[in-house]
Amino acid sequence: MDTTLVDALRNELQRETGQPVPLVETHISWVLLTHALAVKLKKPVRLPFVDFGSVEARKHFCEEELRLNRRFAPSLYIDVAPVCGTREAPRIAGQGEPIDHVVRMRRFAESSLLRNLLVADALQPALLDGFAQRLASLHREAERAAPLSGFGSPDLIARTATDVLAALQAHAQACEGDGRVVALAEPGRWIGEQGDALRMAWIARQQGGAVRECHGDLHTANVVLFDGALAPFDCIEFDPALRWIDVMSDIAFLTMDLKAHGRGDLAARFLDAWLQHVGDYPGLQVLRFYEVYRALVRAMASGLGPAAAAAGGPRPDYLACATRLMAQPEGGARLMIAHGLSGSGKSSVALRLLCATGAVRVRSDVERKRLYGLAPLARSAAHGLDIYGSDATRKTFERLHACARDALLAGYPVIVDAAFLRAAERRSFEALATELRVPFTILDCSASPATLRRRVAERDATGADASEAGPVVLERQLAWHEPLEADERAAAIEVSTEEPVDMALLAARWLAATVEGPR
Repeated sequence: MDTTLVDALRNELQRETGQPVPLVETHISWVLLTHALAVKLKKPVRLPFVDFGSVEARKHFCEEELRLNRRFAPSLYIDVAPVCGTREAPRIAGQGEPIDHVVRMRRFAESSLLRNLLVADALQPALLDGFAQRLASLHREAERAAPLSGFGSPDLIARTATDVLAALQAHAQACEGDGRVVALAEPGRWIGEQGDALRMAWIARQQGGAVRECHGDLHTANVVLFDGALAPFDCIEFDPALRWIDVMSDIAFLTMDLKAHGRGDLAARFLDAWLQHVGDYPGLQVLRFYEVYRALVRAMASGLGPAAAAAGGPRPDYLACATRLMAQPEGGARLMIAHGLSGSGKSSVALRLLCATGAVRVRSDVERKRLYGLAPLARSAAHGLDIYGSDATRKTFERLHACARDALLAGYPVIVDAAFLRAAERRSFEALATELRVPFTILDCSASPATLRRRVAERDATGADASEAGPVVLERQLAWHEPLEADERAAAIEVSTEEPVDMALLAARWLAATVEGPR
């Protein structure tokens, strides 16, 4: 490929800055890195998936890149600038007729990529919570695809996945012999089976508005810690079909890549935070398919194996990751309900447990507010609402029941995070477990009354938790709560939160539980 223009631009930038300008090359772009900027020039390529062959096309896709990525990282993307002059003596934003265009971005350190933060074990897990909340908001605001557009249709989803498999098989035959071709046979069968099984679910999600204009390439090398928060960048601008997708497919790329990097705990935490802000528990039915598909996409991009990356150390073996993801989540579907007074540490233990087991959590404090159109941290009184009456509580538990059912039918371990101080509420979820033939466990959290009062007062003062149960609520609970009955105690795992909780032991006990109860 003729590199006259990019070489000349590099020389010009080096002259202007007085510093070396590294060049990063991808299949479809060149990126020039000054001390302050990243300047992206699209290659004049014509490939099966993209056509940058003309100046007009490259300008259009530069503008699309700017428009689309400003949704996610507005402070990172600066502008689209014309390249004027000649190929041998170009000037960015110069005078005359443009001969090409570039996208200008603020430069960031390679060490701030999420991929590299993971490798260095330098990621603060709470950053994922904020990222999940921001992404949930963007998904809610994103334009929905019209059902007649074809985006998100079962046929398109299946064809896209099989095309990736075909490309992997061709690569394996050309470069790596029959071993990898054999390894791809099982994903091929699995994708075919899932394509049949999920057809109606995909149609329902397409018609229900789950297909939106998303990021499309949300892996750990396309997320950066910038201005104190995680932000996605470099979304798909060149193929609408890869961008107009189910929001669960967008999420699956990141949960898969976190798992591929050995951080299933962070994948579970990210998914938990996103679900709290979106409530898309029916989408769990298609999540595992999308995770497998995304692992195959990354396997294709990285050449099938754990080759050394340019930065950040060895890449994961994404084909092996796809094989692992085809299996049911660890321990399979099982249901746990929390039990304990306000301040007993239920939610804290549940968060740590879901990170340890890959479980899905359903929180009563969050789902109660969702029924009234409130965000997780919103205060109902500030909106003039009373959401804690008997009718609201009944509707909340109906919602919890429906969400738990969706997650269990999708094959996930489920933790329902509520006080469950009434026996009737506990019995309804025991009946759900019996109906679905999954193990039922009660997480019985306790602490002394003095500790409960202190924790609730501190939480009430900060307002940093979804719970609105303050000191008055706690005193009422202490007076009337219905203790576990004898058979319920047999299904319970007791946890005192006065002392550090052995999470490995707790997770092992839960995952070992059978339909007869904990072991």
